[in-house]
Amino acid sequence: MQRNGPETGGSGEAGVKIRVRPARSDDLESVARIEADSFSTPWSASTFASLLERAGPVLLVAEAQDGVLVGYAVMWSYGDQGELANIAVASGWRGFGIGSRLMDAILEAAEQTGVRELFLEVRESNTRANVMYEHRGFELVGRRPQYYERPREDALVLVKRF
Repeated sequence: MQRNGPETGGSGEAGVKIRVRPARSDDLESVARIEADSFSTPWSASTFASLLERAGPVLLVAEAQDGVLVGYAVMWSYGDQGELANIAVASGWRGFGIGSRLMDAILEAAEQTGVRELFLEVRESNTRANVMYEHRGFELVGRRPQYYERPREDALVLVKRF
C-alpha cells in the first residue's frame, strides 16, 4: 500500500531522498495507480507494459528511499523530435521537487538520444507544471482547443529546443 508523502513539510526537496531510474515490469501496477490518481482519462497498465516492450520510449520512475514509487515520466522520440507524453507524481508526494527531478532526467535522456526539440501538451490551468516547464526553457508554440476532457480544457503546446 502506498503511503502519504514525507512528513518534512514545506516545499522543495529538503529531507526527501528520491532515486530516478528506468522502469521495470514490476513497477507497472504502481505507475498505473499514480496515473489513475493524476489524470481524468488515464492510460492502462497494459499501455505502460507496451512501452517497456518497444525500443525507443523512455519510462522513468521516481522511487522513495523505502522503495515506494512516487512518480513517473514517459518520453518518446522520432529522429530529432521528442515528446514528453506523461509525467505525474503521487498525490501525497507533490510539492517536494519530485516532478522537477523527473523532468530533469527526461531532459537528460532527450539530449542523450539526440532530441533537438522536445514537445509536450499541458492543461492551461496546470499552473505548477507550467511554471516548471517555463523554468526549464519550454516555450509556448500552440494551443489545442478543448483538447482535454473531464473537464474540457485547452492544451498548451510547449517546446524546448536543445
